[in-house]
Amino acid sequence: MQDLGIRVLFMGNNFSRLLGGLWITVKISLIAVALSMVLGILLGMVMTLKHPVTRFITKVYLEFIRIMPQLVLLFLVYFGLTKSFGIQLSGQTAAVIVFTLWGTAEMGDLVRGALISIPKHQYESGAALELESRQIYRYIIIPQTLRRLIPLAINLTTRMIKTTSLIVLIGVVEVLKTAQQIIEANRYTVPDSALWIYGMIFFLYFIVCWPISRFAARMEKKWEN
Repeated sequence: MQDLGIRVLFMGNNFSRLLGGLWITVKISLIAVALSMVLGILLGMVMTLKHPVTRFITKVYLEFIRIMPQLVLLFLVYFGLTKSFGIQLSGQTAAVIVFTLWGTAEMGDLVRGALISIPKHQYESGAALELESRQIYRYIIIPQTLRRLIPLAINLTTRMIKTTSLIVLIGVVEVLKTAQQIIEANRYTVPDSALWIYGMIFFLYFIVCWPISRFAARMEKKWEN
C-alpha cells in the first residue's frame, strides 16, 4: 500500500526539526505577547485621557498599525531599517519588534474599550462609599476591567501565534521555513511529501492554539454567569 509520503516525517530528524521550528514561532509570539500586554495596558490607559494631543497621537498610531499589513511592516523594519540606517537586526529581533508594535496597538484598544465600558455609576457608587480614587480602581474598576479584558487578550495571543507565520518571508527558520527545506530536500525521493508536512504543521498549530482558545471561551462563559 502506498504510504503517500507520510514516511518523510520520520526520516532522519525531520520531525524534531519541525518541532524546533515551531518553538521558534512560539518563542517569538510569547515574547511579543508579553511586551504587548505591558505596553498595551499603558497605551489603553493613555487612550482614555481627554487631552487632544494625546488622543490624536494614539489614534494615529492605532490607525497606522491597523492599516499597514503586518508583512509590509516586517519588510520596513527588517529591510528598510537595515538598509537606510545601517541597523543590524536579526530576523527574530525584527519579528519581535513588529509584532510588539501590532500587539500593543491591539491590546491598547482592548484596554481602552474595557475601561470605557465600565458604567459611570460604578465610579459614583465608589465615591458615595467615600472610597479614594485608587481604592475605586483597585476594588471596583480593575476587577471588572479584567473580566472583560482577559478572554480578549488570550484570543489576541492565538492570533499572534498564527500571524507569526509571516516571518518565513524575512528568512527566519521557523516551522514553515523548516517545512520548505524538508520538502525541497526530498522532492525527488518523496515527491508527495508536501501534503503530510503541511498537514503536520496544521496539526501542530492546532495543538498550540486550540487549548488557548478553549481556555478563553471557558473564562468568558464563566464570567458571563
